[in-house]
Amino acid sequence: MPKTPAAKAPAPATMELTPDLVVTTIRIVEDEGPEPNWNPISPKQLDDLVSRIEEEAGDEEIWVFAYGSLMWNPGFEVAASEEAVAHGWHRAFSLRIERLRATSDAPGLMLALRPGGSCSGLVLKLPCTTKRESLRTLLAREIRYAEVCDMVRWVAVKTPTGVRRALTFWASGRQSPLTEKIPLEEAAGLIAQACGPAGSCAEYLHRTVSDLADRKIYDRNLWRLQQLVAARLRALHQLDRI
Repeated sequence: MPKTPAAKAPAPATMELTPDLVVTTIRIVEDEGPEPNWNPISPKQLDDLVSRIEEEAGDEEIWVFAYGSLMWNPGFEVAASEEAVAHGWHRAFSLRIERLRATSDAPGLMLALRPGGSCSGLVLKLPCTTKRESLRTLLAREIRYAEVCDMVRWVAVKTPTGVRRALTFWASGRQSPLTEKIPLEEAAGLIAQACGPAGSCAEYLHRTVSDLADRKIYDRNLWRLQQLVAARLRALHQLDRI
């Protein structure tokens, strides 16, 4: 996807990917287990990852840069939050999945950070009193497989109170088949078709773009992507009626 910035500006028009279209993508899907050919992270590996990040953080507070679902569903108690911009990074649907919100028969995509451009989002502070527990909860959600432990890293983000170091999740080049750059048209096709036990990729896209719009964040790539997904779903709906 092109490396374009997400600007603080009102969205140009009403979203084309409407709740009514999103509903057409939702269906009951049985859990098929872990991603094919990937090994679920073990409790020890998760503990080691938590310990590594705690050691890297030292005595500092741990802030997390949220750019997608962590903005609208952090999954942990947020002690504080600030608007933030990560320069040198952009959000993109480039993480290939066959589980969670997809299946092997209808694979999909989730968001990840990729190098280039800039990305507006939030930084979320982990509670000091439950920092290790909250960090473990976060990592268990975002790093589900041993092979992708390197997809968590520190980035510098600019906030109204200054520059912060924040933890985030990115498309590591070490897993290029999983995180390769994907053209918007191809991404739209994958997102329009994919649904799993956790819901559909179209639902994930809709919630993310809606949340960004509520925060006056306009991500040009995601805005175009929701238009493309909406067009595909409308076309599919017309075929179903023939």
